[in-house]
Amino acid sequence: MANKTGAKIVYGPTTQTNYPVHVATDGEVLKLGNINIKVLHTPGHTPESSCFLLQDENGKDHCVFTGDTLFVGDVGRPDLLDGVMTKEELAGMMYDSLHNKLLPLADEVTVYPAHGAGSACGKNIGKETFSTIGEQRQNNYALQPMTKAQFIAVVTDGIQPAPAYFFKDAKLNKQGYATFDDVLSKALKPLTVAELEAELKSGTVIIDTRISDVFELGFITGSLNFGLNGQYAIWAATILDITTPVVLVAEPGKEQESAERLTRVGFDNIKGFLQGGFEAWLDAEKRYDMVISIDDEEFELDVKHTEVGVLDVRKPGEFNELHVDKAQHFSLDKIVENTKTLDPTKEYLVHCAGGYRSMIAVSYLKAHGIKNVKNVWGGFGKIKERGGLNYVSTLAKAN
Repeated sequence: MANKTGAKIVYGPTTQTNYPVHVATDGEVLKLGNINIKVLHTPGHTPESSCFLLQDENGKDHCVFTGDTLFVGDVGRPDLLDGVMTKEELAGMMYDSLHNKLLPLADEVTVYPAHGAGSACGKNIGKETFSTIGEQRQNNYALQPMTKAQFIAVVTDGIQPAPAYFFKDAKLNKQGYATFDDVLSKALKPLTVAELEAELKSGTVIIDTRISDVFELGFITGSLNFGLNGQYAIWAATILDITTPVVLVAEPGKEQESAERLTRVGFDNIKGFLQGGFEAWLDAEKRYDMVISIDDEEFELDVKHTEVGVLDVRKPGEFNELHVDKAQHFSLDKIVENTKTLDPTKEYLVHCAGGYRSMIAVSYLKAHGIKNVKNVWGGFGKIKERGGLNYVSTLAKAN
């Protein structure tokens, strides 16, 4: 955008990059027509983190863009500078930033955070896309009255390991990135079936972006399913290295969305897409694979009467809250290393909360030698609703 428009990229104080930017000073005012955007240096997530306070034409504080400092119901994680600063040091800076820069703002000032529910940038971000300072003052656990020491303990407790691509994206943000248009033009190269087969022989990975209900009915053997209807690019970047060469199989008309969303998390080696989608593969009479899915009733019967393994791919917090007694926690973000621990001769039933993540897991397992695996429709939501199995709460045991 900066290249196309000539606009300046503005970063907070202490930023160092390998490309031209404007490093703002704390309190600096940026003019935009009749309004002001005031820079509030709010270190904590990173040392240069800043919020941007928009003041209307009368000079009144209207809204604040809080980046990764303040979310709806949460604050930014302070653990991404391992080896440079400790999470406790950054959490202490976050406490000062919140209390000295954001909490003094009026209750009615609107808060626009950089991330929403499901983002790994916070521990438990709310589903709302905006809030107000007053609402967060009242409801956000991290903004309740407490000492700095208490804040540091609360904010650093229970943080899950960051996805590997976080650190690679941070490096890209500092060093610079190939232009979006260049990456996208290569990604949107239509490939014939023969060209796709040639890519596969060179080690290229297929990302199939169709929804799981369609994917399971037939897909190119070895494909990984990251459906566009979920956190598609985030999961792709969590499981694959963002430098991995990939080709796309998408519903016709969805190729550009599939490519754009990957490039936005740092994938820059997309070789193209299969022209005509999976139907072109079928028309060429090529062999393909399928996924067997079962419902909650079949799941219950198998768990009760067979020696089948149960893989629960939900996050640790979800698993600990309640899970099937027989289930093995098999967190999706750890699937690369954990797949090596499975018995390729054993049958496994895979579930998540609702079905999106389990299909990612099943496709990965099948692509890496675990062939006798089934997906559970509706996930733990349906399993729990049926209620015919023994369930365990790890949290209850701990208490």
